[in-house]
Amino acid sequence: MISIAILGPQGSDGYRAALTYSPNARLILYNRISDIIDAFLNEEVDIAFVPIYNTRQGEIKEYFRLHEMLITGYWIDNLVLPIHLSLGGIKNTRNPGSCKKIIGRGSVFKQCEEYISEQYPDATLISVPDIGRAMDDIKKNNQLEYGIVDSEELLLEHGFEIRDREIAAHNRTRFAIIGRTLSKATGYDASAIITRPLKDRVGMLVDILSEFTKRGINILDLRSENDIKTQKLQIYLEIEGHISNTSLQKSLKCIENDVIQEEDSLHLLGSFPRVDMRVKRIRSFGFIGTGAMSVWFADRLQNEGYQTILTGRSTAISPEDMIADVDVVVICVPISVTVDTIQQYGRLLRDGQALILLAGESEQTLDAATQETSPGVELMLVHNLWGPQAQTMKDKNATVVRTPRSGAFCSEFVAFLYKHGANISDDSPTKHDLLMGVGQKLPTTISTALAMTLKQHDIACSDIGTHSTLTSLYGILAMARIHNQNPRTYAEIMATGGDGRKIVRSFAENLLHIVQLAEEQKIPALCDLIENSRSHLSPEFLADHMKQSQAVDSILKKSGK
Repeated sequence: MISIAILGPQGSDGYRAALTYSPNARLILYNRISDIIDAFLNEEVDIAFVPIYNTRQGEIKEYFRLHEMLITGYWIDNLVLPIHLSLGGIKNTRNPGSCKKIIGRGSVFKQCEEYISEQYPDATLISVPDIGRAMDDIKKNNQLEYGIVDSEELLLEHGFEIRDREIAAHNRTRFAIIGRTLSKATGYDASAIITRPLKDRVGMLVDILSEFTKRGINILDLRSENDIKTQKLQIYLEIEGHISNTSLQKSLKCIENDVIQEEDSLHLLGSFPRVDMRVKRIRSFGFIGTGAMSVWFADRLQNEGYQTILTGRSTAISPEDMIADVDVVVICVPISVTVDTIQQYGRLLRDGQALILLAGESEQTLDAATQETSPGVELMLVHNLWGPQAQTMKDKNATVVRTPRSGAFCSEFVAFLYKHGANISDDSPTKHDLLMGVGQKLPTTISTALAMTLKQHDIACSDIGTHSTLTSLYGILAMARIHNQNPRTYAEIMATGGDGRKIVRSFAENLLHIVQLAEEQKIPALCDLIENSRSHLSPEFLADHMKQSQAVDSILKKSGK
């Protein structure tokens, strides 16, 4: 039988949390966290439960004392317990409900501060380390003027009358579970790291965080305070991923060797299954489409704790079977077959599910989805403007096209994009397709036509750079992206429907008009065209993009391009 050290008394939050974790364990009660730490270090118990965070109270100051007890152990798990606080007292028939003095543990007063200030603003608050003994004293001395704040179970167990229930709404406490052996990876983990007391250096915190950011590793929690003995800075980090993760190991190595530049400056508190204090409505995602982009999204959603299923023509599980078992269906197939896929599977979705379309064309796609799915199915389109080669979403553009049927599931998916650093734009279907004509359809068409022109006139690639400014190379450099990847992807972009077609057609007409004016040497007319176009572009836009062009010029020059 394992033994667990907890904060007492019997019936306390810590007591209930330990029973939830291991109903048959031997529970040993202590009044202070420092006593729990000593018991664990002296091997008087196998496991220790330490409260570290409360949704109403925030950080519990003993957070930084964890490293003291983790010299010989690890943070191995977490338990989040709903806290139901009530106000109780001895039954008072003469003056029911009166409380001149209220006792409780210090943490409890912080959790129900609003209630006490509203209902008993004149009461004297008395914080006690041993709530069980205090309640026994109140009963023994028949102290009618006392109120007690704690769990309803504990109050009833000591024979008190319940005067008010649930006096602190949305109240949950997170307990760290401390054991002797590092926990194994589960696929949805976090790691806790604390620095030794550090020498002060300008920019150290920013440099530490950048090592995680550039590898796409999310920071779940960050706290800092001065070490009591040395008054040097200590930083606590809770990071997504198990310590066995290669990217996480590289980040920590660089932080220790290159940023802090001190050996053994980082101490691993532990790795454990990730705890999420947020409420997640989505349990599972099912993908129709097994391409690289589907795999890319599925991997990252799995890292967020969601179940994911990939289905296609050759998978063991069919899309039909998958749809019945998931909360959200994601269609991620080539643009040219997106509508056909919606028409094939849309009617299988039931009310209460969501359909998210990862697609590059909006109007026709959403029209088909609206027609083929029940009105009770949530519906949204997301166009991610990056490919599966991207390591992270950070600073990448994502266009979201919501519909009147976009609900909580859709919002949770957008929150997932936001969390990972995507730049999110909300568009209407028409606006999306029109701007995609400018941002994707037109540049792809130009680059393809430019490559054809070079070949047609037998112009060698080696000659292009010697007769161009760095800025004028942009269109030619874009050919490398298009012609060095799957041509089907860019063919699909050029063939998209919707209002994006207007852009290419308008460009072609305007190009022919400009060519005619140039061949006729009508320079004043060409000047007028440029002036008229400049009046449509704001000075801020032009100045900003001139800076960007100069920055690109500098980079290309340094790289020898």
